[in-house]
Amino acid sequence: MPDDAPRAKAPAGNLPHVPVAGRRLVLAACLMATFMAAVESSIIATAIPTLVGDLGGFSLFSWVFTVYLLTQAVSIPIYGRLADLHGRKKVFFFGAGLFLAGSTLCGFAWGMVPLICFRALQGFGAGAVQPIAATILGDIYTPAERAKVQGLVASVFGVSAVVGPSLGAFLIEHMSWPVVFWVNLPIGALAIVMIAVFLREHVQPRPHQIDWLGSLLLLVAISTLLLALVQGGTFSRFTLAVVSASGIAALAALYLHERTTREPMLPLELWRIRVIVVGSLGNGSAGAVMTGVAAFLPTYVQGAMGRSALAGGLVLGAMSVSWALASIVGGRIMVRTSYRLVASLGGALLVAGCLILVLLTPANGPVWAAAGSFVIGIGMGFCSTVFIVSVQASVPWHQRGAATSSTMFLRFIGQSIGVAGCGAVLNATVLHLDPAAVAKVASLLDPTTRSAMTLAELANLTHVVAQSLHNAYLLATAFAVATLVIALQLPARLSPVHEASGH
Repeated sequence: MPDDAPRAKAPAGNLPHVPVAGRRLVLAACLMATFMAAVESSIIATAIPTLVGDLGGFSLFSWVFTVYLLTQAVSIPIYGRLADLHGRKKVFFFGAGLFLAGSTLCGFAWGMVPLICFRALQGFGAGAVQPIAATILGDIYTPAERAKVQGLVASVFGVSAVVGPSLGAFLIEHMSWPVVFWVNLPIGALAIVMIAVFLREHVQPRPHQIDWLGSLLLLVAISTLLLALVQGGTFSRFTLAVVSASGIAALAALYLHERTTREPMLPLELWRIRVIVVGSLGNGSAGAVMTGVAAFLPTYVQGAMGRSALAGGLVLGAMSVSWALASIVGGRIMVRTSYRLVASLGGALLVAGCLILVLLTPANGPVWAAAGSFVIGIGMGFCSTVFIVSVQASVPWHQRGAATSSTMFLRFIGQSIGVAGCGAVLNATVLHLDPAAVAKVASLLDPTTRSAMTLAELANLTHVVAQSLHNAYLLATAFAVATLVIALQLPARLSPVHEASGH
C-alpha cells in the first residue's frame, strides 16, 4: 500500500524570496502563462471545421489535438526534473519561448501534416509552461493558500474554454484561422517578462544527470500506442500488431530502465505515496473526459445540428463558465472538508454530464448540449483543483517539480487518450455505418458545400455523425466513472489545513 504520510517540509533556503506585492504579480504571470497554453486546446476546437475545409485531411484532424497533448505529456517529466535541478525560471523561459515559436509557425501551415508538426513543437514548449507555472505557485504559497490559489489556476482552464471557443469562432468568422494561433503571442511575452522581473529564487547547485534515454523510450512508447489507437482502423492487422507491440516493448523497456538509472526521469519512489498515485491517475481520467467531450462537441453542433461555429463555441463555453466558478468554490470547500469529498463530488458530476451527452440527439438542440457541457465543467473544476493541491502538499521542495510534473504528465496522457480514443471510436463508427461517408464528412462542416447537398445525402451524413459521436460519448462516460472510482481512494480525512498543521 502506498504511503499516506505527509512529507517533510522544504528547506527554507530553497524557497523563492518573493515580497507580498511581487507574489501577486508572479501569480498573475503564472495565470497568464497557464491561460496561454490551455487556450490552445480549446480555441482550436471551433476552428477545426474551417481548418479541415481549408487544409483537408479529415481523417487526421484528431492529431491536431493529440500531437499537442502528446508532446506536452512526454516533455513534462523532463522539464520537471530540470526545474528541480536548475530552478524554475530558466526552464520556464525555454519552454515559453519554444511555445511561442511553434504558435507562430502554426499560422503559416500549408497543409494538415505541416500543421500537425508545428503543433508538436507548440506542445514541446507547453510541456514546460503549465507544470512549471504550477510548481512556482506551489513554492511561494503554503498548502492552505494553495487550495485557493490553485483554484484560480484551475479556473483559468475554465476561462480559457469560455474565451477559447468563442474567440476562435469570432476570429474564424471575421478574420482568418492563422490568427487563432497568433493571438497568444503578446500574452506569452508579457508572462515571460513578469517572471523574469518579479521571481527571485536561489538554487543550490548539485551534481545531476538527465535521463535522456528514459525520455526517448517514453516518447516512442506513448507515440506508437496512440498511433495504434487513432489510426488502427486504417492499418492492416499486421501493421497494427507491429505498431502495438513496439509501443508495449518500449513501455516495458522504460520501466526496466527507470528502475536501474541513477536519476530517473519518472522517480518511482514518488509512486509509493498514495496521494500522488490517486491524484495523478485521477487527473488523467478527468483529462480524458474533458478532451473527449470538448474536442468533438462543436463538431456535433455544427455537423449533426447544422448550427454555426459561434453556436458550437457557446455550447463549449458553458463548460468553461462552470469550470471557472467550481474551481474557486471547490478550493474553499476543500479547506473546510477534505480532498476526498470534493474529488468524489466532482467525479459524480462528470458522470452525470456525460450521461446527458449520451442522450443528446440533433433534435434536442444546443441547449441540451450546453447543459451536459455545464455539468461536466463543474466536475472538472472540483477534480482538477483537488488533485493538484493534494499532490503538491505531499512532497518537499526538491521533489515538488517532479511531483507536479507527474500529475500533469498523467493529465496530458489522459487528455491524449481521451481525444485519441473518442476520435478512434468516431472514425470506426463512421467507417462501419457508411464507408463512403468518410470522405464526405468534412464537407458537412463547410456551410457552402453543406447547402449544396441533397436532402437525402444531408440526412444520411447527419445520422452518421450523430451516431458516431454518441458512441464517442459512451467512451467519455467510462472515463468519468473511472474518475469517480479513483477519487474515492483518497485518504478520508486529508485536507490542506490538516497537512499544513502536520496532524
